[in-house]
Amino acid sequence: QVQLVESGGGLVQAGDSLRLSCAASGRTFSTYTMGWFRQAPGKAREFVAAIRWSGGRTYYADSVKGRFTISRDNAKNTVSLQMNSLKPEDTAVYYCAAHIDSHSGNYYDIRGYGYWGQGTQVTVSS
Repeated sequence: QVQLVESGGGLVQAGDSLRLSCAASGRTFSTYTMGWFRQAPGKAREFVAAIRWSGGRTYYADSVKGRFTISRDNAKNTVSLQMNSLKPEDTAVYYCAAHIDSHSGNYYDIRGYGYWGQGTQVTVSS
């Protein structure tokens, strides 16, 4: 079991940066691939980024590639999302989640994730 708590959201202007953090509790955090997702009003929750348990492999949605960076610190049980050059279309509630489907190597697929946090709001004004 893993409990997740996101923080770091806020209201920023286009072009600004934000750093989201996800604090995890549970002894097995370091064994999970961790992901960030987001959900804008009226839209489905979508994949943003993921990082393997070792931190050696990362995955990004095309819409954030080159602007967002995911990282993790297994010693501190945290996973972070550095978001640069923010755009109004990045406005959403951001969630972190643990990938729990050991039979799937598709880290872009939301169906493989469980143990969701409560989310943190990111609003980017133009």
